[in-house]
Amino acid sequence: MSGSAMVGASSSWSRAMLQISPYTFSALGIAIAIGVSVLGAAWGIFITGSSLIGAAIKAPRITSKNLISVIFCEAVAIYGVIVAIILQTKLESVPPSQIHEPESLRAGYAIFASGIIVGFANLVCGLCVGIIGSSCALSDAQNSSLFVKILVIEIFGSALGLFGVIVGIIMSAQATWPAKPV
Repeated sequence: MSGSAMVGASSSWSRAMLQISPYTFSALGIAIAIGVSVLGAAWGIFITGSSLIGAAIKAPRITSKNLISVIFCEAVAIYGVIVAIILQTKLESVPPSQIHEPESLRAGYAIFASGIIVGFANLVCGLCVGIIGSSCALSDAQNSSLFVKILVIEIFGSALGLFGVIVGIIMSAQATWPAKPV
């Protein structure tokens, strides 16, 4: 492929990206923040719950104590809902003449990037908390003195989601839409 054809192809992509409304990117970011966070929470609950049910056959005493791992996984979904609400408050109406201004594009891309970061950080957090919760249930069934030690590790795994929320909030602060003409 010649160099001029590559330049033409890249400029057509950039032109196509500029024609997409920033509100589309904003809506996708909000949907990804909540959707992928809930997916991570569900995956973590599935991993923890299946191990908890299996281990509770041998040691029924662990059932209520290890439900805290499921609660940690549910917190991941709540992080996504909170950030989606924050991102939704960042949306402002812009006159059609200003929709493709650089400031509008920057705001739309900032909300989109914030949603992606929060969503995928919470996906990883849900998996991490689910795997640690699974090992917590299995080890607690064998030796009850290990529960608190592994619970501390689970709290550190839960911090991954909080880091994603913090970065998402910082990035969403960059979303400023153009001022409306008076």
